[in-house]
Amino acid sequence: MNATQLSLFPEIIPDKKPRPVNVASVPQRSLFRYPGGKTWFVPTFRQWMRHQRVKPAVLIEPFAGGGIISLTALFDRLVERVVMAELDADVAAVWQAIVDGQSHWLAEKILHFALTKESVIDAITKRPGSVREKAFQTILKNRTLHGGILAAGAGFIKSGENGRGIGSRWYPMTLARRLGDLAIIAPQIDFRHDDALNVIRAFSTEESAIFFIDPPYTAGGKKAGRRLYKHCDLDHNELFTLCAALKGDFLMTYDNASEVRDYARSHNFATRLIPMHNTHHATMRELVIGKDLAWMD
Repeated sequence: MNATQLSLFPEIIPDKKPRPVNVASVPQRSLFRYPGGKTWFVPTFRQWMRHQRVKPAVLIEPFAGGGIISLTALFDRLVERVVMAELDADVAAVWQAIVDGQSHWLAEKILHFALTKESVIDAITKRPGSVREKAFQTILKNRTLHGGILAAGAGFIKSGENGRGIGSRWYPMTLARRLGDLAIIAPQIDFRHDDALNVIRAFSTEESAIFFIDPPYTAGGKKAGRRLYKHCDLDHNELFTLCAALKGDFLMTYDNASEVRDYARSHNFATRLIPMHNTHHATMRELVIGKDLAWMD
């Protein structure tokens, strides 16, 4: 194996249980950072793609968020096209600006922005005059608000990394480089500012389409999704019903809640638990759901 090539399997420890993936070993492609990101899931996603009988024509990511799975699929040349959907207007502005060819403008804006708490407040409270200006505001908020949370009520980073405060997650050169990379694959992204369920329905009859589905974790009364996302209300039962009717394959990640397991069981879906680290570095297990997960055994 090439020294720079990533392993497709989580590291195995003596008791045969997989360890959580070290996210530092996964290429960071997205501009976003916030709880709920799926960088840790990338090796498992690659493993799933290896077990596809034929190369899928398109990957659908209806709850795009930071988009790491779609970006990985394109940069790794696992698919030729992705459809990314996001209902949140702020996050959608970033992806729309990139698809519209505004990556260079955003990179220059980031590189020349003199970041202080005062300058950030001034920038994010202005009424944006264009999609690209709204996109810049979103990136700025995501990188300076506590935990990268964009939902209402989020405050600024206080002490941050190494006491750098509000600037502890602001890496202009890194963000500019990622924007340059994203500009290369932008023509392969079909972005839609739309409801996830609508997008799933639109591609439900395409056998050559595959779906990576990562909905807000609000089933079973969970509060995390409501705290982290503006658009957290979701008909979970309808989502599972739609997945049952898909002609193409799908992979879904969910909080390991009893209600979710019941939905999966009622639709005869396979489930597996996979370890991950939360934002407090505690090991948790998330639920993976699909039509057939024998490849994970």
